[in-house]
Amino acid sequence: MALFIISLRYIAPVEQVDALLDEHVAWLRTHHAAGRFVAWGRKVPREGGIILARGDSREAMAALAATDPFVAGVVAEVEVIEWAPGFLDDSVAGLAG
Repeated sequence: MALFIISLRYIAPVEQVDALLDEHVAWLRTHHAAGRFVAWGRKVPREGGIILARGDSREAMAALAATDPFVAGVVAEVEVIEWAPGFLDDSVAGLAG
């Protein structure tokens, strides 16, 4: 299983982003429960967000990211980055599965 960084960048005013926030959080929780998402949070300053994820392929993760209500609602653009960590501290070693 590979690790991914899903990087969201807002392309609409934050009021439009906030209108989809509840749907976005429900989407995050659904994929966390399924074992795909291991962490998420806002960028500082609030220009988007980051999701740390596990999956089988970059293509599958990009297809999943496209279903994010922020992306589907055209308030954010997404970049999916496959990440091959060279080192993980013991405190986060479980991220690699």
